[in-house]
Amino acid sequence: MSEEISGQCLCGAVQITAKVDNPRLRACHCDMCRQHTSGPFFSLETLPDSVVVTGPSRQFKSSDWGGRGFCGTCGSTLWYGFDEDGSRNLSAGLFPNAGGGRLKVEFFSDKCPQGYALAGDHRRMTTEETIAMFAPSEEQAP
Repeated sequence: MSEEISGQCLCGAVQITAKVDNPRLRACHCDMCRQHTSGPFFSLETLPDSVVVTGPSRQFKSSDWGGRGFCGTCGSTLWYGFDEDGSRNLSAGLFPNAGGGRLKVEFFSDKCPQGYALAGDHRRMTTEETIAMFAPSEEQAP
């Protein structure tokens, strides 16, 4: 059974609601996520097509396949989104208690800086494994 969660950016100008049925947190250590957030980007898995964003959100096209959402007022990180399907991986920090999620996977785990490590029993995917999971197959490539 799904539940609706609500969150907001630091200044409150952007409000976000989404539905979750089994909240899972994901951490990404890729260079862009670390540059954008000064650490891993923690996202909360939500149900497809359940995300509603109101307020001055903006998106920076950070790669050929996606972009990073942020509040146009305070600059808070809102999401990482994919151009292909319009899906958004919402920043876990927008929601109280990270939406109740538990860490399930780290992407680009081999790029995690030596200065920190995430504890717990969860999947850790290397750069090669992450790219294989998300990169389009040769049949899908333009």
